Amino acid sequence: MKVRNAKKRVTGVTMEQFEDAMAKYAGAESREAEINKCIETEVNDVLHTYEDELTCLAQGKTIAIETVQSYCLNNKETLFGNRRSIGTLHGIASFRLGTPRLKTVKGENWDKVLDKLKDKLPAYVRTIHEPAKDLLLAHRHNENVAPVLVQIGIQVVQDELFYIETKKAA
Repeated sequence: MKVRNAKKRVTGVTMEQFEDAMAKYAGAESREAEINKCIETEVNDVLHTYEDELTCLAQGKTIAIETVQSYCLNNKETLFGNRRSIGTLHGIASFRLGTPRLKTVKGENWDKVLDKLKDKLPAYVRTIHEPAKDLLLAHRHNENVAPVLVQIGIQVVQDELFYIETKKAA
């Protein structure tokens, strides 16, 4: 595990303090890995204990919702009338409207729609202008790009990050 830290700077650290801190860090990282492995093992054991029952319950719920939905669809006018939900002893069954969305009609696609929008409703067509930062970074060494970057107020920076990589016990 790599840890990066660019905040507090301590001075006057001796080689002995450095080695001690590295040992503490490596020990803490090792113990942390042991604890996480134990947690993972225990969670997997619990999941395995209830896996079959959860699978059966999920299948039962799927069958039950299909049955309830089928009944409600077949009797929608009678059960719901002007309402969108009905209550029972065990819960509520309802029909809800989803979030409005746009969908192309049969035979159309979004490219065709965009062309027609440009012609008939141009205010509803977006034009996005933004710097192509990835290209500027990729071409920062080109002779025609590098001098212009400074002129337009851009500089390429790279932060130096510190990290510790501990040796893992086999």
